[in-house]
Amino acid sequence: MPLLALAETVWVLDAVYQRKPAQIALAIEMLLNHQLLVVERSDIAAAALAHYRQRTRPGFSDCLMLEVARAAGHTPFGTFDKPLARLDGTRLLKS
Repeated sequence: MPLLALAETVWVLDAVYQRKPAQIALAIEMLLNHQLLVVERSDIAAAALAHYRQRTRPGFSDCLMLEVARAAGHTPFGTFDKPLARLDGTRLLKS
């Protein structure tokens, strides 16, 4: 499963099925641990999940972007998103 598909899955669980953050986190964990499913860069997805579980803002996709940037060595990760900018490895950009 590509990381982009994982992000879309989370969006659908939230926006369409109106699942709570704890339910979404459990679904991500189940996908990461599924016997027959391979998640692209599961290490990145797991790190993003750890951030997401600590707080529901920023959202999972924001946490995922940060962890992709971190894995590529592109930190600090610049963002206009104040909740995301509270995480280590980010920098709030001024508009």
